[in-house]
Amino acid sequence: MSASEPAQWEERPRMRAPWGVVALVLLTGLALVRSGSGEFDAGPPQPAAAAAPDTRTPVSAPAAAAPDSTVPAAASLAFSAPGRVRIPAIRVDAPLTPVGTNADGSVGAPPPEDTDLAGWFTGAVSPGEKGTAVIVGHVDNRRGPAVFYGLGALKKGDRVEVDREDGRAAVFAVYGVEVFEKSKFPGDLVYGSKGAPELRVITCGGGFTEQNGYDGNVVVFARLATSG
Repeated sequence: MSASEPAQWEERPRMRAPWGVVALVLLTGLALVRSGSGEFDAGPPQPAAAAAPDTRTPVSAPAAAAPDSTVPAAASLAFSAPGRVRIPAIRVDAPLTPVGTNADGSVGAPPPEDTDLAGWFTGAVSPGEKGTAVIVGHVDNRRGPAVFYGLGALKKGDRVEVDREDGRAAVFAVYGVEVFEKSKFPGDLVYGSKGAPELRVITCGGGFTEQNGYDGNVVVFARLATSG
């Protein structure tokens, strides 16, 4: 790449894999995010259906599949790479780095040693575009909590704000939070387009073992509410 050429993530992705394929790739890639230590007393907060310290059980019921009809979708935006994500309810204010797919087909993750960094998956739409944008991040590492440690504590109506390189902010309203077993991850449900600009924010959760790490993914479902 020459100095005059834009960085890869500054251009709209030209091709995207079918969601059925990407779902499997993301599942594999997100397994790399489970570098959590499990050393904290109660572990990271989990959505209500799975919130039982030391007996947490991932659930697969798609209760969050349907957007809340009281949350109308705002008009979609043009492509623009995101630069920062803020989630006021859990005090997240973090830079975003682009993550794509690795040579083995897995989705790249932010460096685990950088606990205040989240990743935008460039194989999906940018936050605010029509379709489903995806942001991933670590829940913890060997030293302690990471950027999305509190993700499971979010509730319906909470906001996820994404700053974009075009100067606009895409503000999403949460309409569901679920924990899904990695081995039964419902890719089409999570990543499939709902016909509106949506966002998924994903980290690890569910039960934890030293051998396998976290056995589930916490998934936040949100829909674009406003943009400015």
